[in-house]
Amino acid sequence: MKFGLRHIRHFAAVAEDLHYRKAAERLNIAQPVLTRSVQHLEKELGVVLFDRTNRSVNLTSAGKVFLQGCQVTLATMEGLVSQTLKTHSGEAGHLRIGYTDFAISGELPKILKSFRQLYPDISVEPLHGVTSSQLDLIKTDKLDFGFVTGPINHEDLETQTVQEDKYVAILYDNHPLAKRSSLLLSELADEDFVLGTPSAWQHFHDHLHRICRGAGFVPKMVQHAYNSEGIFGLVACEMGISIHTSCAENYLRKGLIFKKIRDVSDTIKTISIWRNDPAFPARKAFADFLKQYPVNATQH
Repeated sequence: MKFGLRHIRHFAAVAEDLHYRKAAERLNIAQPVLTRSVQHLEKELGVVLFDRTNRSVNLTSAGKVFLQGCQVTLATMEGLVSQTLKTHSGEAGHLRIGYTDFAISGELPKILKSFRQLYPDISVEPLHGVTSSQLDLIKTDKLDFGFVTGPINHEDLETQTVQEDKYVAILYDNHPLAKRSSLLLSELADEDFVLGTPSAWQHFHDHLHRICRGAGFVPKMVQHAYNSEGIFGLVACEMGISIHTSCAENYLRKGLIFKKIRDVSDTIKTISIWRNDPAFPARKAFADFLKQYPVNATQH
């Protein structure tokens, strides 16, 4: 059938006004052009859409059915055009965003909430992953942004610090040191440690072993878990103690106590990473948003 959106718009205007002259004026076209357009549509469909007399124009039964479909089609096209323009300008789209345990227990929820309020038409797909896996996904373009443990130095990636945390000791509630207001790192030298798996938590372990070596010991790991919740659970079972970041205090678990380590001034950073690709306007919108987002003050 040889008709298009122009014919559908012309028909819908006449059907809504039930008056050719008024519809032509609203469409800003000549009435004969509108009449020919509707006649062409009827010829292509092989049906009469209007009952016409010298005094009135009314829809036929077929015309009423066709109008319902035309209204859906026009609304769909208007929505499609709007979404296309928003996508082009970076106001709409879809982002795949990776996160670590540290990020999701720290600033990331606030960041995503604020961004979605500004850009409600950009959908966000959060994906949990350790730093190393997020880096691989970013490099293969299977992830748009990662929130990982820094620092990360890669010439193809842009980075932005979003969070800094202090180190804290995590003890079970009846541990001999549990009643202390704070600890020295060296006091944990003989403790059994529960930590993340070495392969998955490599970036954090690099930081942890550095500060422990500075205190004269290497952590004795007796149990490990893949995520923070597993670590906290094993500590609550009194399998050992752990060292974590201060953002973990946002998810204080029953049976656990968090203690400041007063002789460690080092902090650990959570950074956002992404590939700069101007072909994805939604990425640029989120990157620009991150660059203006204030870095969270070091948690205590």
